[in-house]
Amino acid sequence: MQGAPALLLASDWVPGRSPAGFLVAEKFDGVRAFWDGRQLRTRSGQVLGAPAWFLERLPADQPLDGELWLGHGRFDDTSALLRRQRVDDAAWRTLRYQLFELPDAPGPFAERAELLRALVQRLGWAQLQAAEQRRIGDAAALQARLAEVVQAGGEGLMLHRADAPYVTGRSELLYKLKPQQDAEATVVGYTAGRGRHAGRVGALRVRDDTGREFLLGSGLSDAQREDPPPVGALVTYTHRGETSRGLPRFATFLRVRDEP
Repeated sequence: MQGAPALLLASDWVPGRSPAGFLVAEKFDGVRAFWDGRQLRTRSGQVLGAPAWFLERLPADQPLDGELWLGHGRFDDTSALLRRQRVDDAAWRTLRYQLFELPDAPGPFAERAELLRALVQRLGWAQLQAAEQRRIGDAAALQARLAEVVQAGGEGLMLHRADAPYVTGRSELLYKLKPQQDAEATVVGYTAGRGRHAGRVGALRVRDDTGREFLLGSGLSDAQREDPPPVGALVTYTHRGETSRGLPRFATFLRVRDEP
């Protein structure tokens, strides 16, 4: 596996804040994929076994950042498709590559978004799409847009500073807004189960990118307790803010996120 590509990562949006100065797009619940001009790679650096015809339609001289997406509510289907040992050609023809960034391109994000839209239009391939970017005037209109997206089956919104240069790492230039907060952490160990969970995993011990360690027990299925995500796996969990000690409140396991 190659090294993980350097990508821009989102922070959580503060409710009530004005979205003025940001471009707002739907948050697609797919598998993030970075195109380096030769290969499609996941956030962790795994090379995706895409069909040759799919890769040949991507620009050889322009890196791309986006989500491979089958549609609303189909993350598990997308993940399963990308994990298959044998390429499912027919299924790949239903997959869309929803693009939201032109890595290393000059200028502010608003200009890069226009360049991305023009690139997709020029290539004229229905499976390659540029995420629609909107300017939204105030907090009330932002909540209305969030409700509209969620009602249609979407996951939430992404807010990117219109004047932001291209940077990588976790940044306050990019935010995510969802009805329920979520975040990611890496599995570093396990605790033993008790009672009806005796003999299997009771909770995952995880560490986030700030170095905080905590347990994720709620949300694990019996099958996941029998065969838990391996140490080193990146998992997504939901929470409701933070405790007085600065740890996620009501942290609940959602799914393994790192690999498709």
